Amino acid sequence: MARELANRLPRLRPERYRVLRPPAALAFRTGHLWEQAGLPLAARGARLVLSPANLAPLALGSRNVVVIHDVAALRHPEAYGRFYSAYQRRLLPAIARRAALVLTVSEFSRRELADLLGVSPDRIEVVPNGADERFSPTADATAARKQLRLERPYVLAVGTASARKNLHVLGEAAARLERAGAELVVAGSQRGYLRGAEAVPGRRLGYVDDALLPGLYAGARALAMPSVHEGFGLPALEAMASGTPVVAADRGALPETCGDAALLVEPEPRAFADALERVTSDDALRERLRSAGVERAAGFSWERTARRTDELIGNLLA
Repeated sequence: MARELANRLPRLRPERYRVLRPPAALAFRTGHLWEQAGLPLAARGARLVLSPANLAPLALGSRNVVVIHDVAALRHPEAYGRFYSAYQRRLLPAIARRAALVLTVSEFSRRELADLLGVSPDRIEVVPNGADERFSPTADATAARKQLRLERPYVLAVGTASARKNLHVLGEAAARLERAGAELVVAGSQRGYLRGAEAVPGRRLGYVDDALLPGLYAGARALAMPSVHEGFGLPALEAMASGTPVVAADRGALPETCGDAALLVEPEPRAFADALERVTSDDALRERLRSAGVERAAGFSWERTARRTDELIGNLLA
């Protein structure tokens, strides 16, 4: 969302928005330092500051418009490093309570924010994520197949190695896919602040270049998303936009994001293995999920996200 809003809002209203980015060398803890100390100085004179990536400068108080995607670090601290979870636990409630407006990406996250941050629900607006136009059933999978050595049919999982992604439950599904001449592949890089992940089954692709993602999704037989906590579930939306059937956990915001366009199951090994076996072998079911997914994803767009965000900010400025 951060990249999309930074690109779209200035194009939408160039007189209203100015994009401030941290120096490229800053990341992780030094990036947080810039956010809390450097950004308030750089934003002098701005009536409001939109921070689209969960945190915001505490010093700006009621000048903040902050997008808090989820409160996973508070709900599942065991999935994060001690410093990261403590930092979020300390800052998030203070930022949210003082902000002019809190945005989030789902009704599920809205309820979580109200519950864990002590913010009145009527001060939280839901602005869902969108699916990039590049994700389409017609995306060419050739380059992804070649560069990632995808020589067999495959089921895709997308996510970092984190306990809340729950990827270890896909072990039984991976074994059944192998017996059927297919494979489970997992895209996503490791991040230093994440903890608690068990061994991930299937073949790990690591970080996948952004240019390859549309083809990677479109070429998959299905997407598996067994997360126990998601504030939105963007990979599920991107897969649906790509015409790829989705099997997702019936947890967090995934039922809200997927609607009836995915198979929603218990996030445990047999349920996922059974559901993925059905999706990859039943052509009629695959076609129903493909059509429903494309139709569902068409209701989400980054342009709509940007326009709704601008509308809410405009209301504050007025």
